[in-house]
Amino acid sequence: MSGRSPFPASRSASLSAAVDAVRTRLDRGRVAILLLGLVAAVVSFLVATRVFPYHSLNHDEGVYLQQAELLLSGRLFLRPPVDGPFRPWFFVESAQGLYSKYQPVPAAAFALGRVLGGYPIALAGISAGVVGGTAALARELYDWRVGVVAGVLVLASPLFLVQSGVYLPYALTAALELCFAVAYLRGERTESRRSAAVAGGAIALAFFARPYTAVLFASPFILHAVGTLARSGAWRAPVAQVGEARFGPIDDDQRALFGRRLATAGLGIAGVLAALGYNVLVTGEPLVFPYQAFAPHDGIGFGHREILGHEETYTLELGIESNRRVLTQLFTDWVAMGVVGAGLAAAGVLATAGSAIRGRVRDATDRASTALVARRAIVAGMFVSIAAGNVAFWGNFNILGALGVEDDGLIHSLGPYYHYDLLVPTAVFGAVAAVWAADRLGSVAEPRLPDRLTAGRIAVAVLVVAAGVAAPVAVATAERPLEHNTGISEELAAAYEPFEAEGGISAGNAALGGNQTDERTLTFLPPVYGPWLNHPFQAVRNDPDFDGPSLYAIGDYDELDVAAANPEHDLRRYVIRGPWNPVDGESVTAELRPVERVSGESVRLDAAVGVPEAAESVSIRVGGDAGETYAAADASEGTLGVMLTVNESTARLAGEGIDEPGTFAVGDRDELTLTVFVSTGPSTGFSYQLVFPVDTSGEEVRALSPTKERCPVPDRCVPAGLGPSPPGQFANATVVAGSE
Repeated sequence: MSGRSPFPASRSASLSAAVDAVRTRLDRGRVAILLLGLVAAVVSFLVATRVFPYHSLNHDEGVYLQQAELLLSGRLFLRPPVDGPFRPWFFVESAQGLYSKYQPVPAAAFALGRVLGGYPIALAGISAGVVGGTAALARELYDWRVGVVAGVLVLASPLFLVQSGVYLPYALTAALELCFAVAYLRGERTESRRSAAVAGGAIALAFFARPYTAVLFASPFILHAVGTLARSGAWRAPVAQVGEARFGPIDDDQRALFGRRLATAGLGIAGVLAALGYNVLVTGEPLVFPYQAFAPHDGIGFGHREILGHEETYTLELGIESNRRVLTQLFTDWVAMGVVGAGLAAAGVLATAGSAIRGRVRDATDRASTALVARRAIVAGMFVSIAAGNVAFWGNFNILGALGVEDDGLIHSLGPYYHYDLLVPTAVFGAVAAVWAADRLGSVAEPRLPDRLTAGRIAVAVLVVAAGVAAPVAVATAERPLEHNTGISEELAAAYEPFEAEGGISAGNAALGGNQTDERTLTFLPPVYGPWLNHPFQAVRNDPDFDGPSLYAIGDYDELDVAAANPEHDLRRYVIRGPWNPVDGESVTAELRPVERVSGESVRLDAAVGVPEAAESVSIRVGGDAGETYAAADASEGTLGVMLTVNESTARLAGEGIDEPGTFAVGDRDELTLTVFVSTGPSTGFSYQLVFPVDTSGEEVRALSPTKERCPVPDRCVPAGLGPSPPGQFANATVVAGSE
């Protein structure tokens, strides 16, 4: 066999050139950034599926995922079969249907993850973009070592870790903004119009995702762009050809600068136009954003602010105080190593400023050095633009909860997410300080050590040792919010246990996009926070066509219409015992109860309730919108039987042990409530409450199985038969059809 290559010489040379090109591109800095991005992606996937298997306390996640599923179906609007009971949280009613109050870009990104195999894949890619983008930004401004350390600092930040596992827009917007920042700065360094165009496209998407957030991030870049145009005279490029005598000549550098600015601004404006065009599609007005259509007094600025009955007079003083508290928590609890990490960032800013001053003193005419200082100042300026701009947003007041209550509000569980972008300059300048200190130590130690140990090698060794020392601090800082949210998920697991038992969802699969059962079921969910779906039950959502095997509707709200619109689905009610408060450390008890459809010339409710030994008297009240009746009953220990018969216009109360049967009028569409009060003393007692809807407007009377509750006190009821009950206290009921 000859030693000749099996490939032609030209092909071998091309392959060798390609390998050399890859090696040139993949220097150690890029390799390190890619590895950091991979680690971030893995961490994000684990956080999403292990820490937040049922999503977080921020119910906006369900909004974005419902919107993502809507986009995957090729539509912008939900059109439920019955108005009202199918309305998801934070969806706006319109003549065209229901639409999300949020912009579609985050939902589209999550939808892409679903297409690729599961929603957490989107989070993994976004997290990789945030960590890799921060490292690339620091590398662009300093060197690969600063880039690596900056990436590690973001990765170790509790705010990044928690937000990496939730379907909220803050990390995605930051990833797009980082793409903009790196491309803009690289375009400045290399004078590349292509990079400038990439920057414009990225900030356009960021604006479409979260307009105000993108503006705050981009403000220092905009000032730099405008300032360099003005100082250089490049702004004269469009008119120089026709008015050179008046405006002066334009050189190639000025034309190139103007071209870069035009590319960035032109594509950036396209993002604004896209957002305004989307507004026209959904709200009908270009300047009315969906969130304004949902709550006109919710937004940026001061004065009266209101959303869903929560209102506040948001003053400048309240804004400053709220943001002071938010920033304090950010820099003490939510950046890498807490106060230590914040101190490193401050030192990095000072070190950068000192270096800039020294360089200017040495050579004020060095244009490249001056330009680099200006680019570094842009990133430092983000501290000011983001912190100051958020004062005008009352959301920072809301995430704190009650200002006088420690550990209240969503900030305790999910961090100061409106200030998420501040992780970027904090990590960059923290890395600057760490590398600067390592370099100083290396320079001091080099003369005292063997020749083979150069200052650079010593600096790297110092960074490795420092990382080992800092790691326990970073882990301790990140541990609290992760453990806190894991505890919340354990409480949520108890709430979703009935769905898991039948295969409807399972831990982790809620994040992956659900694991629907083959049975066709329609579940009535309790209106814990009002007439909204996915608030709080985010892990059980309807498909956009409302024709899937598992449907969900708000209970106690047009149940008969919902049942009639879905005749092929088995009905059940989801009931819970215990207050819905996933942060209190006490789990609820939950159950799925079958609901029967009944229709006939009349329907009869047969109820049996327990009368304990201590009972002194029993009274009954039953009625609906059109009328009611009262009766006294036998207080003897044992079981009290009650019958309520409903025909086309009236209902009749009767039963063994009831003194005087009563009759009352029933409306065409009514919800009848049967209350049995058992007195056990002059001021003590409890009651049973049974509620069921009836429809007498058609040829037959229709009804559904009742809800059954036991009320230890009038304003606190628990599902009867769910969990332990005192001796002799129980309630059973059925609804059957009859003929008269």
